[in-house]
Amino acid sequence: MRLYSALLRLYPKSFRLEYGAEMRAVFAARRRDAGSLLGIAGLWLETIPDVLQSAAGAHWDIARQDLRYAARTLRRAPGFTLTAVLVSALGIGATTAAFTLLDHVLLRPLPFPDQDRLVKLWENHTINGNFWDIAPANYRDWKRESKSYEGMGAYRQQAVDLVGRDDPVRLEGAAVTWEVFPLLGVQPLMGRFFQQSDDTTGAAGAVVLSYTLWQGQFGGDASVLGRKVLLDGAPYNVIGVMPRGFYVPSREALFWTAMRFEPEDFEDRENTYIYGLAKLRPGVSARQAQVELSGISGQLAREYPKELTHIGAKVLPLRDDVSNSSVLMLRTLLGAAFCVLLVACTNLANLLIARSLGRRRELAVRTAMGAGRERLVRQMLTESLLLSLAGGGLGILMGTTTLPLLARLVPNSLPIAEVPSVDLRVLGFAALLTLFTGLAFGLLPALRLSRQEDSKDLREGSRSGIGGRKERLRSTLVVVEVAGSIVLLVASGLLMRALWRVQATDPGFRAQNVLTLRSALPMPRYRSRAAREEFYTRVLGEVRQIPGVAGAAYTSFLPIVLRGGVWPVEIAGRLQDGANRLNASLRFVTPGYFATMRIPLRLGRDVSDQDRFDKPFVAVVSASFVRRYFPDENPIGRHFEFGNHDRAIVGVVGDVRVRGLEQESEPQVYLSYYQHDQVSTWYAPKDLVVRSTLPTETLANTLRRIIHQVNPEQSVSDLQTLTEVVEAQTLSRAVQLRVLGAFALVSFLLAAIGIHGLLAFNVSSRLQEIGVRMALGAKSGDIAGMILRQGAGLAAVGIVVGVALAYGAGVLLRSLLSGVEPGDGPTMLAAVGLSALMTIGSGAIPAWRAARVDPTTAIRAE
Repeated sequence: MRLYSALLRLYPKSFRLEYGAEMRAVFAARRRDAGSLLGIAGLWLETIPDVLQSAAGAHWDIARQDLRYAARTLRRAPGFTLTAVLVSALGIGATTAAFTLLDHVLLRPLPFPDQDRLVKLWENHTINGNFWDIAPANYRDWKRESKSYEGMGAYRQQAVDLVGRDDPVRLEGAAVTWEVFPLLGVQPLMGRFFQQSDDTTGAAGAVVLSYTLWQGQFGGDASVLGRKVLLDGAPYNVIGVMPRGFYVPSREALFWTAMRFEPEDFEDRENTYIYGLAKLRPGVSARQAQVELSGISGQLAREYPKELTHIGAKVLPLRDDVSNSSVLMLRTLLGAAFCVLLVACTNLANLLIARSLGRRRELAVRTAMGAGRERLVRQMLTESLLLSLAGGGLGILMGTTTLPLLARLVPNSLPIAEVPSVDLRVLGFAALLTLFTGLAFGLLPALRLSRQEDSKDLREGSRSGIGGRKERLRSTLVVVEVAGSIVLLVASGLLMRALWRVQATDPGFRAQNVLTLRSALPMPRYRSRAAREEFYTRVLGEVRQIPGVAGAAYTSFLPIVLRGGVWPVEIAGRLQDGANRLNASLRFVTPGYFATMRIPLRLGRDVSDQDRFDKPFVAVVSASFVRRYFPDENPIGRHFEFGNHDRAIVGVVGDVRVRGLEQESEPQVYLSYYQHDQVSTWYAPKDLVVRSTLPTETLANTLRRIIHQVNPEQSVSDLQTLTEVVEAQTLSRAVQLRVLGAFALVSFLLAAIGIHGLLAFNVSSRLQEIGVRMALGAKSGDIAGMILRQGAGLAAVGIVVGVALAYGAGVLLRSLLSGVEPGDGPTMLAAVGLSALMTIGSGAIPAWRAARVDPTTAIRAE
């Protein structure tokens, strides 16, 4: 019978109380009649399924009754219902959106078979840990000597002009070795991939199109296979089309060509420009592969000490190719979303407690009619779950519709879509979150009803149930809300201060009134220096004649846009090793570049039209170059080896933050574009900068016309103001700040609602007490002060707790703060001040109502 009694616990308590004794008696009689062990076993086999089925039916019958009753009750209180649904939707929506983003970037498997075996390969500095792209010679040796990989491939970024189809179009893509696509395990939508023969010198040009390019430029024409297209004027045969959603190596890649190595590509082990991709053998971990590749790179360093001392190799799982700052940013947003959810749940719990106290008479009647505490608790939980389901549905809709706004936070380094998608995993998380929310904000009010003293209060239907523990519970919930809002306010304030600090960083030039564009010259048409010089001369001559143009010049790369281009510096008599290498970034510029960019000339002169190829090679260097390599001496006239030539310094200019506003940059060296020799044509000037007071659209149209007059097949791309280039540096920070600020605002408003609701309810429940106080001589100001002090006390406790938690959050966010201290005084004071104002504002109306209470009416009221 003990086992049967345990089975009966599957039924609702009310059902057991009514029918339990009878059911036990019937079962005992049947057990006696069963007789043999075989008969008893058959009885149990019959009883257990019957109990399970009937218990489920009993629970469902009660659940239907509770759902119908809850729906009627909530319809009778539309204001409360709407408020509860909106508050839960805000918490669930914020958390769902943040989790979807984090799952998309950090958790969801990449869209490749065996994605856990895919790794990226880098060269790295064995002392400081920095890593970068690979020299072809090192890649070749790694590939030949390593045994841990099923296959290894390489790629490099590539940009070409697609000509012969209306206006020329600039396309971003990649050159890849034939191994790359098979390593990823994907199949083309149409056609084929590259074969080993496509990588050989002299083979016909072959190109694979992305789905986006196929649809946009070729109209989704299935007959595109075998068609000849012109890329930078060279013919390529279309051999394949990739499926939708293939983003390798990045979302900007629109095409892929076969990468071919020439013998001279393997001569310089310091010329790093390719990226490695490999697939581990089954059973080989990334750590084991790292050990092997480190050993190979160590052997190469011993063979080539001049180039490779302290240069190693790094193996990084493809899924982990995300910066630490991006990971921290995503975790911060998820933590902030959970904080919003916590504040929302405490706010809803407060609302339900207040509502349950307002329903004392109704619940007292139900208790008097025989409803037990279990049934009342169940009813309360049903109402909260119904509210959370409605809020969850609305929250999921809100969360998914805001995902496109968060696209800027998806790193471009991962081969994934820009906008996160919602799949079954996300919906499952949202469903669990909805269930958790309903239980979280419904459990406390329900448990309060299960206490014996509360049951007594219900039966009495009096006001005795208003004070004491309920008041302390609701006050505790308000403190939690204030503390949560303080944490989010401080976190938002710290990130805002960090954003302001980054934006205030001097980039080294004046971005206002400068329009930029890219007109990368296609090879081989412009492979000769003379052809390039003619193009620059004609374009700049026309542009400088435009009324309103104050200056125009070409440079290899805009600062911030391209951050590489680092070359070794050799100075006679200076010894260097791999641990302390001399280097600087290289840019070819036309005369007038520094004046156009407003980069200050500190010493000497600019490059000029007289700095021709047949004249001594010259260089203009940055102030940091002088401080590092020629301290305490006049640098003008000093020589150094750079870019495969001896250069004489003729000028010194201010430092430019080539690597962006938040990173330290190498010293800069600027060379005359007339003296472009023995350096890759990739460094040929391609970015045009024009300082003008003309409207942007007017100037842009004029520049396009001039360039097309010089070469009708020349593409014009990346047309933007220099101010937009600089502002793009902080776009991710700005998006994160807006999201976190929205979370903080929601929490702040919910805390204000919580304080207001508590004080308003406190006034309504203490009308008799307030009436007695006023009848005994208390002034209206005394009563209002009493109410405001109660709110201020709660806020003060919440502020103290919140400030302590906010400091801890600031410590965790230190790497995102750009030098702002976690305990930044102005930020803390601003958060505390806002909370104080919120407390006064939230308590003003309840205090005003309390001060206007009529003593006679209040005392006569029940």
